[in-house]
Amino acid sequence: MNGNNHVLNIKRGYLKEDFIFFHLKEKKQIEFEFHYHDFNKIVIFISGKVTYLIEGKAYELKPWDILFVSNNEVHKPLIDPEETYERIVIWINSKFLEKHNTKGNNLMTCFELASSQKCSLLRLSPELLISIKNTMSQLEAAYKGTEFGNYVLKNALFLQVMVYLNRLALRSENNSRNSDIKYDENIDAILNYINTNLNSDLSLDKLSDKFYMSKYYLMHKFKKYTGYTIYNYIMQKRIIMANNLIKGGKPITEACFECGFGDYSSFLKAFKKIFGASPKQYYKALKELE
Repeated sequence: MNGNNHVLNIKRGYLKEDFIFFHLKEKKQIEFEFHYHDFNKIVIFISGKVTYLIEGKAYELKPWDILFVSNNEVHKPLIDPEETYERIVIWINSKFLEKHNTKGNNLMTCFELASSQKCSLLRLSPELLISIKNTMSQLEAAYKGTEFGNYVLKNALFLQVMVYLNRLALRSENNSRNSDIKYDENIDAILNYINTNLNSDLSLDKLSDKFYMSKYYLMHKFKKYTGYTIYNYIMQKRIIMANNLIKGGKPITEACFECGFGDYSSFLKAFKKIFGASPKQYYKALKELE
């Protein structure tokens, strides 16, 4: 694996497969940085003491909670190392799901609902979890297996899981008012404003004036509820936006200015910090993986 490919796989988790299934269990000190993926992710929490931070909301997880983490959402788990952390994680290639969409049946609905409702959590009754647990066990066995037809079987079981999760997400009430979800309404509004105005002036002066807060209070509160400084959050979101534009065919320089960067050198510095490579190196490596 050359250096650029290493950057793609380690830093951003480039996903070429239809999906990847992990069943992880450990009891040790694990610290994650805030990060995002180009793909969607499902986390099924089984045991431990974990608070999951996703876009300004803190989810205090209970056994068999399900999280839908959409691509480009900044997130990280906070893990108590004194307890065994067990979870199932599924990385999902959106193109694979889209190939199996039919009229009126969008398998990405669960992620779209989580984003529109600003709530990544699906918490189900024990009765509803029975089917998920059984199918997940079958999926894990098929994913690890080598018998005839295993590739077909694992994909079929994965699609079965996705159909069921989408049905449950559509039937479930919005869990955003759950007491195990901690967030601040003002910070939620600020995050929404930032994400819909990335190409505009997002200076600290502008934000503090718009939301009637002192700059110090705004910085303190933003850091408390998101784990990010305002500056770093805006930089990362602008780079995510630029990345999507460039992959969609936009020239690098145009994407830089369309995402709110005042000059190319600032864009280049921020891009290298997140991806560990210049834009030209990164996209050359990306094409090699396609």
